[in-house]
Amino acid sequence: MRLRVDKLVSSVLIAFLSLPVAGPAQQPTAPAAKPQASTQILTLPVRPAQPGDALLAQSTPPSAKPPQDQSGGMAGGIAGGIGAAPVYDAEKRPITAGGFVDKGPIVFQDVTKEAGLSGWRHKMGVPEKKFIVETNGSGLALIDYDHSGWLSIFLLNGSTFDALDGKEEPPHSALFRNNHDGTFTDVAAQAGVTNDRWGYGVSVADYDNDGWPDIFIGNYGKNRLYHNNHDGTFTDVAEKAGVTLGNWSSGSAWGDYNGDGLLDLYVAGYVHFDRDNPPVAGTKAVGFAYCLYRGVGVNCGPRGLRGEPDHLFRNNGDGTFTDVTVKAGVEDKDAYYGFSTIFVSLNGNGRPDLVVGNDSEPNYLYINKGDGAFDDQSYISGFALNKDGREIASMGIAAGDYENNGQVDFFVTDFGDDYKVLYHNDGDASFTDVSYKAGVAQTTIPFVGWGDGFFDYDNDGWLDLMMVNGHVYPEVDQHQWGTSFAERPLLFHNIPDTKGRKFEYIPPVRGTGLAVVTPGRGMVYGDLFNDGKIDVVINPIDGPPTLLRNVNPDHHHWVEMQLVGGVDPRTGKKSPRDATCATVYLKANGMRMRQDVLASGGYISAHDRRPHFGLGDSADAGEAEIHWPSGAVEKIKLPAVDRIYTIEEGKGITSALCAGKPCATPDKP
Repeated sequence: MRLRVDKLVSSVLIAFLSLPVAGPAQQPTAPAAKPQASTQILTLPVRPAQPGDALLAQSTPPSAKPPQDQSGGMAGGIAGGIGAAPVYDAEKRPITAGGFVDKGPIVFQDVTKEAGLSGWRHKMGVPEKKFIVETNGSGLALIDYDHSGWLSIFLLNGSTFDALDGKEEPPHSALFRNNHDGTFTDVAAQAGVTNDRWGYGVSVADYDNDGWPDIFIGNYGKNRLYHNNHDGTFTDVAEKAGVTLGNWSSGSAWGDYNGDGLLDLYVAGYVHFDRDNPPVAGTKAVGFAYCLYRGVGVNCGPRGLRGEPDHLFRNNGDGTFTDVTVKAGVEDKDAYYGFSTIFVSLNGNGRPDLVVGNDSEPNYLYINKGDGAFDDQSYISGFALNKDGREIASMGIAAGDYENNGQVDFFVTDFGDDYKVLYHNDGDASFTDVSYKAGVAQTTIPFVGWGDGFFDYDNDGWLDLMMVNGHVYPEVDQHQWGTSFAERPLLFHNIPDTKGRKFEYIPPVRGTGLAVVTPGRGMVYGDLFNDGKIDVVINPIDGPPTLLRNVNPDHHHWVEMQLVGGVDPRTGKKSPRDATCATVYLKANGMRMRQDVLASGGYISAHDRRPHFGLGDSADAGEAEIHWPSGAVEKIKLPAVDRIYTIEEGKGITSALCAGKPCATPDKP
């Protein structure tokens, strides 16, 4: 996550940096180790000075004396901002673990223990975090795996080198089945989804169109594809499917990119981690560099390490997949450090486009051409870099239409000492960084951001924004740097601006969900209790999960939809059974809102797939306009508010839940 200096134009700052990369104009052209370099004086592009700016982490060769920490910070392996000064609260705590208030809006309460989740713990490597493979943490997913109509929670676990070597029992992933009474029971062992490998990313989709959701897991080591057996159990079919790969896979995404009615799979690769040649500071593996953060030795990477390329797998319809990465025009030639990835139809035409967040390297945006191939518009779209022409760490990607203008915008989390980026969709897949204008930049600078999401926490019809945070270097707790390893989440409320919308920071009230301090990584949102309020689950690194129940005092109305794909009678084209990449526009309460059915999101995780719409005080549920992946467009009048509708392509409303139970007359008020 470290600055690059090629392809960038901006104001400059001269600093002594030793980066584990080749000269500033060089780019590797194959998935080989990124070349190393000795100490140089580099001209760094930076944004105009902002309040609270700071220098980045670096590596220095053993033959040179480590540079003095002249500006309060240096960076190692990770793209971050420049010159961010430490921020403390009134009690002298780092703002990342403080800043609490006694009064204010209470949106979430921590119900982890009451829900039965507190006994499970995530584990990844050792607490010292000697290697990058131990630092990134794991994702999680919300999934109605048993067709109960209630979301269960799948928490992916990490592992240790001792577990990989058979010296200790591997950490197990958890599948917390929803008991429909506010509690959950871990049934992962019975369901056969403990993974028992070094888990990172997870996505959920019905890849074989049998009507049941399946689970893909990206591991360090072989990946897993858990096929749903329809009886509460799963079978790993990754070997047969041909999607195991074998080194370090991170995020994944599902979408029917070629329009054949079958969901295809994109898998992002992160670092090629070689246990036989580990990236230890001062060794050949890192070009004999020392890896420092603010002058203190830390684990090395990702810069200077060999990347792992991404892959696009076409679904053959027989349980197997074919690698079509090159043919489809999405070849990751330079093996960037891929994190999160999402298939979403930016134009709402049912054709999924593809976005990929790359750690400290340019992000990818591929536009679906409709002929089985993609057009790389990463740079021309404005999504590759931030407004200053700088790469960011790009851990998590939130996708949503926060302005209710029919366009999907992206919020991308980033490393500390830098603002997190809100990419506004200007139309025609062109994006502008509006982070400062929208009010999400300054507050986020001290935090190391991971999982994120757009969702309407108060059901007023406008998408709000949340992110969870946590540092990668445990060493930060041993120094007065104004930051912490465990950090609190951030929530922003969507409010009107003079020329559109902006976000207002919601302060953390003591003893409430926003005041929970945890080393956050994965985060998902969804209606876990089928009450129309969106809840949040956090999967930290090395600790128990956190379940934040939405207790916002509003009494606004809402609707949700479970979409089931079918056949377009005009053309005979099929949608994937689970309607992945369908787009829903709801015209209600004087607005036209948009939601998309997505198989992945945030930091290598999977949110509630059901489109959810807040209606404010309106008692009219409005009209849904559904753009199916098949190309069909249907308009359906929703008969009543506060319901979860099941809508099948070509058949309309087939069932509904009222207060968590089947409605007697789902298609009537």
